[in-house]
Amino acid sequence: MHHIYHTEGIILGSKNSGEAGRYYYIFTRDLGMIYATAQGVRKISSKLRFVLQDFAYVKIDLVQGLNFWRVTSASKTNALEHLTKNPKTFEVFSNIASLLRRLLAGIEPNEALFADLINGLSVLEKAGTNDLRNLEAIIVLRILNNLGYIGENEVLQNLIKSPFEENLVFEISKSRPEVLHQINKALKETHL
Repeated sequence: MHHIYHTEGIILGSKNSGEAGRYYYIFTRDLGMIYATAQGVRKISSKLRFVLQDFAYVKIDLVQGLNFWRVTSASKTNALEHLTKNPKTFEVFSNIASLLRRLLAGIEPNEALFADLINGLSVLEKAGTNDLRNLEAIIVLRILNNLGYIGENEVLQNLIKSPFEENLVFEISKSRPEVLHQINKALKETHL
């Protein structure tokens, strides 16, 4: 008998598999980044096809297979649903998803990163168009910090240690060149 894992996750991307299946890149709260498959999800009769959409934040049940995780059931959380409806926020979310797929290589839980990402995406969902580039920089900076790529830096302490709130947009406007320098330096150090 297989153990069923119940968790939450953000679908960062997917690709077709076989006749009606699909592979998913899912960043989960309890398991970290996983690659999961859902058989028959592209069939019209599938109950999961409307839930398992790219960039959806879902509650998901998984079983570990030999090579991949299998999705047994999923439901919507009804959170972050407006991120993909605005083309500008969707572009930022897509960039962040690509970065996470590059940086998160395998199963390694990182609940702090998951919680911080959800908070950041919630702020992004409500943001105005003028704040998007600054919010993207803050989210990327905090992702890199959670993964250990940002060292001690007095200028950035407010941006990476405080709770993720909307007022961080004003903070970053004071030190944006330093933030971008630290992000580029950290990305170079990842060798990805």
